[in-house]
Amino acid sequence: MTRETSKGKSRPKLSKRPVLKPYAQKRDFSITPEPSGQMRYRRSPQCLRFVVQKHWARRLHYDFRLELDGVLLSWAVPKGPCYDPAEKRIAIHVEDHPLDYACFEGEIPPKQYGAGAVIVWDRGTWTPVGDPHDGMAAGKLVFELHGEKLAGRWELVRIAKPGDKSEQWILFKKRDAWARPLAEFDVLAALPDSVIAKPLGALREASGVADEDDPVRAVQRAPRAPLPAKLRPQLATLSPTLPAGPGWVIETKFDGYRILARIDDARVTLFTRNGHDWTRKLSSLAAEIEKLDISQGWLDGEIVVLRDDMPDFNALQNAIDGHRHEAIVFFAFDLPYWEGRDLRELPLAQRRAKLAALVADRSERVRFSEAFDAPPAQMFQAACQLGLEGLMFKRADSPYVSARTQSWLKAKCKLRQEFVIGGFSDRQGAADEVGRLYLGVYADGALVYAGGVGTGWDSATATDLRKRLAALEVKDSPFSTEARGSGRWGGRRPAVVRWVRPKLVAEVEFTEWTPEGQVRHASFKGLRTDHAIKSIRREAVQTAVTPHGVAAIKVTNPERVIDQSKGITKLELVRYYESVATVMLPHLLERPLSLVRAPEGIDAPTFFQKHAETAMPGLTEQPASLWPGHAALLTADSPEAIVAAAQMNVVEFHTWNSTARNIDRPDRVIFDLDPGEGVAWDTMLEAAMLMRTLLDELGLQCWLKTSGGKGLHVVVPLAPRRDYDEVKAFSHAAVKHLAATLPQRFTARSGAANRKGRIFVDYLRNGFSQTTAAAFSARARPGLGVSMPVSWEQLSKLKSGAQWTIRDAREYLSFQLADPWQSYWETHQTLTEAIERLS
Repeated sequence: MTRETSKGKSRPKLSKRPVLKPYAQKRDFSITPEPSGQMRYRRSPQCLRFVVQKHWARRLHYDFRLELDGVLLSWAVPKGPCYDPAEKRIAIHVEDHPLDYACFEGEIPPKQYGAGAVIVWDRGTWTPVGDPHDGMAAGKLVFELHGEKLAGRWELVRIAKPGDKSEQWILFKKRDAWARPLAEFDVLAALPDSVIAKPLGALREASGVADEDDPVRAVQRAPRAPLPAKLRPQLATLSPTLPAGPGWVIETKFDGYRILARIDDARVTLFTRNGHDWTRKLSSLAAEIEKLDISQGWLDGEIVVLRDDMPDFNALQNAIDGHRHEAIVFFAFDLPYWEGRDLRELPLAQRRAKLAALVADRSERVRFSEAFDAPPAQMFQAACQLGLEGLMFKRADSPYVSARTQSWLKAKCKLRQEFVIGGFSDRQGAADEVGRLYLGVYADGALVYAGGVGTGWDSATATDLRKRLAALEVKDSPFSTEARGSGRWGGRRPAVVRWVRPKLVAEVEFTEWTPEGQVRHASFKGLRTDHAIKSIRREAVQTAVTPHGVAAIKVTNPERVIDQSKGITKLELVRYYESVATVMLPHLLERPLSLVRAPEGIDAPTFFQKHAETAMPGLTEQPASLWPGHAALLTADSPEAIVAAAQMNVVEFHTWNSTARNIDRPDRVIFDLDPGEGVAWDTMLEAAMLMRTLLDELGLQCWLKTSGGKGLHVVVPLAPRRDYDEVKAFSHAAVKHLAATLPQRFTARSGAANRKGRIFVDYLRNGFSQTTAAAFSARARPGLGVSMPVSWEQLSKLKSGAQWTIRDAREYLSFQLADPWQSYWETHQTLTEAIERLS
C-alpha cells in the first residue's frame, strides 16, 4: 500500500511489525507495565496526538513523542523543552513507540530498559507545517503544538552526521506570541507535575471547577450564613505583564464605577466600593436589578455608560450628575452571596457560572461580564486597539476576598489611577476655566506631590472644575513635599498657583512615573466621588505572572547568596516558593503567621515577624481585634502572598493551630519530635511510630511530615470545639504518658540537659499564639531543608528530617501522583474520648 505525499510521490506505508520491533526487543512485557505495542493504524486521523513524558531513569529526562502513521515518533530530550527560542535543546531520536504509550504512567521495574518513574508531563495535539514525512526525511520538522503546557510553533532539526552512534536532533521554540525568555519563565520548573494526576485544563479538577456546568450543585455545597450587612469588595493588583498558563478568567476592565448590589427580600441597595449608599442616586438601576429572580444576595460589578458599545467615563459622570440614569448599565462579574449561602469560598468559576444563569438576558441594563477565551497577549492587544482601559485577569479557582489580592490582576493599556487635587491654576486667557491641576497621593499619612495635568477636559468641564476648586481655596500648600516648578507648572509663562483643601479626587491617565515620582504625559479623565481621600496612594505594581496564577514578583538582589554552605541564592528560594505555592496554600490559608526573615541570608541574624509592623505586600492584615493589645496579625491567603513574602526575605512560614475566623479554637494538635544529642535516626523513626500507636489507642488519626530540620512532626486534625488551654493540656498529658511509659526514649521536659540521648516531644507548640513550621516551608538552616508531608508508609524510608531541600523538593513532588494528606482535610476529630482514656 502506498500514500501520496505533498510532492505527488508515493511513499510505502511502514508495516506494523518492523516499525515496533526495536521497541518490543528492548522490553520484557511479563515484567514491565509498559504497553506491549498492539499498534492501530489510522488511515485518516482527525488529529495527531503528542505527548511529553517525564522520565526518571538513570537521570531525569523528557521523552518527546509525536503521532505519525500509527506510531509515536520519539526523542529523548535530556534538558526538556523550553519556551526561549535562544535555548537549543538536544533531542536524541529513539525507537518508535506504540500509540497507547501516550497514556502510560508508572514505575518501570529495576533491571528493565528505562527503569524508573514515568509521568505524562504534557499532552495535546500537533499540526505539521508542511508534509511531516518530507520533514523527517530532510531532518527539519516544523510543527504547531496545542498542549496543556506547550503551545505555539516549534522545530526539530537533525544535527547527526552519517555514522554517528546516536541520531541527534535539536528541539527549539520558534519566535511567536508564545515565546518567552528562560529568565522570565521556565516551564519545567513552573509546571513540573503530571497532567493526568494533576490536570491543568482550566484547572477543572484542582479547583473544583468541574461543577461549573451545574452551578446549582456547586452552590448547594456552600455553607449557609446570614446575609452580610456590609461587604468590602475584592480589589485587583496592577500588573505590567500578562498572566501565563491556564486557569485565568479574562474580562474587560470597565471604565466606570464599582458598585455592589445588596438584595434583601428582593429589594436592592447599591453601595460604592467604600460603602456609600447610592440607591437613591441610581434608583432606576436598582429597580432593574430587582427584576432578577433573586430574593437575597450580593452582586459585584461595575456601572458604565456605553457609547458605540465602548465604556465612556465622562458620559457616566454626566449621567450621574445630570440624573440621566437610563443610560447606565450594570455589568455583574461576581456573586459572593446568594439565597442564604455564602459563596465566597467557592472557586470564582463556580460563582460566575451561577451568576451567568441568574443574569442571562433579563435586562439590557443588567448584564453579565463575559469572559474571553483567547491567549492573554492577543486579547490585550485587541483591547488596547479598541481603546479599552485594559483587561482583568482573575484566577478561576480563587475565593472572594475582601482585600487587594494577586488572584485578581489588572493590566492597563496606559497607566491610570486616582489622585488628590491639591491646587490649580487658571487657564491663560480664560480666567473662569481651570488651566492645570496639581496632584498628590498619600504616603505615611502625608499628601505627596505627584505632578500636574493640564489637558483632558472641554470648556464646560474646565469651568465646572474651577468653580468647585475655588470654593475649597486655602492659603497654604497641602503637599508635604516641595511642589517643584512652583509658579511655572506646565505653562510657558508663570502661572498663579492656588492651593485648595484636598477634598476632590481626579482620575488621570498617564504614560509613566518619572524618577522623581511625578506623572508624565497626563490626561484628565474625570472626577471620582467613590474613593476616600486618604485611600489615594500610588498604585503598587506587581510584575510577571507564572502559570498556576502565581505572581512572579520581581526579585530584588536575585543573586545574593542566602546560604553560604550550599551557595543557594535568593532567586532560588523565591522560585521554590513559586513552585509549591498552590500546594502549600491550604496549610497557610487564614492561619496567623510567624515569619522568619533573613534580609542578609541565614548566616546573618534573622528575626521573627508576627505583626504588620512593616509593609508586607500581598499578605492580609487581620483585624486587630483578633488579639487585643497586639498589632494586626498577618495571613497568607493566596499563592501570590507566599511568593511576595519570599521576595521580602521570608525563609520560614510558621502557623498558628487555629484560623483567623476561629482564633480561640485550634483545629489541630502538633507533636514535634525533637531529638536530643546522641539520638540515632533509627530511634527517631521508631519514636514516630510509637507516637502514632499511642494516638491510635486514644482513637485519633494522625499524619506525618518532616520538620525540615532534625525532627519529625505528627499532626492530629481536630474539629475546632475546645479552647487552647484544653488542647494544650491534652497534648501535655499525652507526652507525659509517653515519657512515663518509655523514659529511656522520651522526655516531657524541654532543655538540652533533659533530652540528652532522648527525644523531647514538644507539646508547648499547642498553646495560644504558638506556631510550628508549616508544610512545605523552608528552614533557615544550612541546606535550606523543607518540611515535607509524607505517608506513614514512607516512614521507614526517611533518612533525615531535612531529606528534601528547596533544590529537590519540587522535583520529588512532581512524581507523587497521590497526596499523602488527602484525607487529612476531611478529618474532624474531637478529644472527648482521648481525654477520658488518658485520665
